[in-house]
Amino acid sequence: MDAAIAALIAGARHLGLNYAFLADAYDRGAFVHGAWVTLELVLCTLAGSLAAGVALAAALTSRHALVAGATRAFVEVTRNTPTLVQLYCAFLVLNMLITHALQDAQRSNPLTPFLWVVVVLSLHKGVFHAEALRAGIEAVPKVTLEAAASLGFDRRTLLWRVQLPLALRFALPALVNNSVELVKATAVASAIAVGDITYASIMIWTQRDNVLELMVLLLLFFGVLTWVVSRAGNWLELRLRMPGYGNR
Repeated sequence: MDAAIAALIAGARHLGLNYAFLADAYDRGAFVHGAWVTLELVLCTLAGSLAAGVALAAALTSRHALVAGATRAFVEVTRNTPTLVQLYCAFLVLNMLITHALQDAQRSNPLTPFLWVVVVLSLHKGVFHAEALRAGIEAVPKVTLEAAASLGFDRRTLLWRVQLPLALRFALPALVNNSVELVKATAVASAIAVGDITYASIMIWTQRDNVLELMVLLLLFFGVLTWVVSRAGNWLELRLRMPGYGNR
């Protein structure tokens, strides 16, 4: 391994690139740990955003005007404000209020910066998932709904057993696109000092002055990660295609 790293560093040096930090065990370990943290963020936020999207889509299509109206207001505010601003507001305002409230009760705040990133990104992309799912719900043919209603399904059963499963398939291309955007959005975690790959790179280049080299690695890392998510989404689209519902 050491010989391979040394050869890589030497080869990059001939191209005018300085990857000497890879020979330092501490810097190399920090970079690898940052990559793992980013992968954890991606997995947690992908699951969280899908769960949030399903819940919000169900609320948006609710017959209760108050529930649907409040959810619509939340969706509009969330999707029309920057992710970074939302993260700062959550971490610097809400987190501080929670910390002060728990201090009065002599308890510590269990919400870590990592959890705040997961919550904020899940809700932020969840509203985009919700809009895609809402459109999918409305695209379910009336004949299908009438057939389900004839079997005695109530509205809740109809939503969870018929409309949402079909809407998920109809909305899958939009959901995949949102997921790719979500992978890239995890880089905002560095803004509140979560030790992801972006934050680790910043810490390294402040000491070694090799911004270009680390930016190349970041581009390659996120490029590969988004490609994997995109390919997985395309595979799902092929697997979940439904004959008779507009798919070849």
